[in-house]
Amino acid sequence: MGKATRRSFRYHDQYCRERPQYLYQKKAWCPTVKAVKKIHGNISLQQLCKLLGYSAQAYHKHNKKQFHQQYHEQLILEQIDHIRKHQPRCVGRKLFIMLQSFFEQHNLHMGRDKFFDLLKQNKLLVRRTKRSVHTTNSKHHFYRYPNLVKDFTPLKAHELWVADITYIPLKERFAYLFLITDAYSRKIVGFHVSDDMKVSSAAVALKKALDQKPPEAIVIHHSDRGIQYCSTEYVKLLQQHHALISMTNNGDPLENAIAERVNGILKTELISSYYHDIDAASIHITRCITIYNYRRRHSSLNWQIPAEVHTQKGPQIRRWKNYYQNNTKQKEVTMQPT
Repeated sequence: MGKATRRSFRYHDQYCRERPQYLYQKKAWCPTVKAVKKIHGNISLQQLCKLLGYSAQAYHKHNKKQFHQQYHEQLILEQIDHIRKHQPRCVGRKLFIMLQSFFEQHNLHMGRDKFFDLLKQNKLLVRRTKRSVHTTNSKHHFYRYPNLVKDFTPLKAHELWVADITYIPLKERFAYLFLITDAYSRKIVGFHVSDDMKVSSAAVALKKALDQKPPEAIVIHHSDRGIQYCSTEYVKLLQQHHALISMTNNGDPLENAIAERVNGILKTELISSYYHDIDAASIHITRCITIYNYRRRHSSLNWQIPAEVHTQKGPQIRRWKNYYQNNTKQKEVTMQPT
């Protein structure tokens, strides 16, 4: 082997070591052999491998292992693409949890860090989006009810509902999505897409939720202090169905954290960036909420689906601290109609 060949060999070895995917020496030798063999075809494979302290058998074994790894990664990428057809902005951590059964089924082994490296290499990481439109108008003369749920933890469905409004970008203006979510199961029990923020629009979402409530259930309806939720029409509708009324004490979003979280999930993972008109928005958002209720897994529900949890009772294992669980003792709320 001549001096020029050895110099070229050292250059390619250094080049492969500096590449991001070959951070360790044991991962660099095989690409080095490939690169030098491509340029100097007259040198035998056995010579090149021996120079780095490996055998030709180890070289072929490494290539076979790399082939299987690339095949497995392609399977995972195809599955990610399938999931994101329904949940376009499903984040990496949730993807990793959702794919565990797929890994077991196909006997695949991939850790969390390696999985995130795969997402990064294929530009599949999801960036956070910023929201800037405010939908709460709390400057009004209506009565503001006290916060009843600061330390309250629901133990079954229809004990606590949380309500909120979020904006939906259209081509030339905004539409508004009125949401009512069951705090126990995280299932959206009522929603309505409207081109205005009138009380009547909020009432449509509420009526859909009330249609699902068992007659004997006394639910706490928790919201911010927006004019829609404090209005006479809305409050009267709640009182007719023997609901307790709870509102945030101030503008802190943590006091309505579950509703804010549901808004964020819909806006970042499912709902499109904007729609041509309100009809298109309404059709697609209905589909998104169906996916959310019946397909999306929640870390706050021990990675279960809202529709499954909605039929359960008892405490749920949560993977993050819940605002309504500041302590383990549940606050006693007198379940009497207002």
